[in-house]
Amino acid sequence: MEELLDLSGIGRDRMQLRWVSAAEGQLFAEYMTRLTEQIRELGPFDPEAFRLALASLEDTLKSPRVRWLLGMDRRITEGENVYHEKLEEAAYQELLKAAAEDEYQKALILEVLRRGPLSVREMAERTGLPVYGVSLRLNDLERSGLAELQGYEGTTPRFVRLAA
Repeated sequence: MEELLDLSGIGRDRMQLRWVSAAEGQLFAEYMTRLTEQIRELGPFDPEAFRLALASLEDTLKSPRVRWLLGMDRRITEGENVYHEKLEEAAYQELLKAAAEDEYQKALILEVLRRGPLSVREMAERTGLPVYGVSLRLNDLERSGLAELQGYEGTTPRFVRLAA
């Protein structure tokens, strides 16, 4: 989640996850005080300014690929596959980070396509992704049946989002 918040531009400092038992009221109060001070220093959060990012984050967290990787962390890092290979924790974290970034970028593209057909360049401008990155992710989305070429405006291809 921290990586996704940084990737989206919201920033990991706006969220914390702490495990505190019911018997640790003082510790809970200290955590809340620190988080409140941290949020105050960051300033108000404008959800409308991050509407695209928030919708894309939600879709990323629903992604079967990300959910599967998150659910398999112990099996992947502590167990062995059928070839008796074990993935080191650092390699698993890199794999998860790359998958989350890919899924977030695809979610951004799908979100901007909600408003109608767009060219690759228009998608890049609206998402802040490089044109080449949009092309790569759009290729994945087309293969998955989530987007397709609608037609051409002159010589410029325009793509649409398909119902999921």
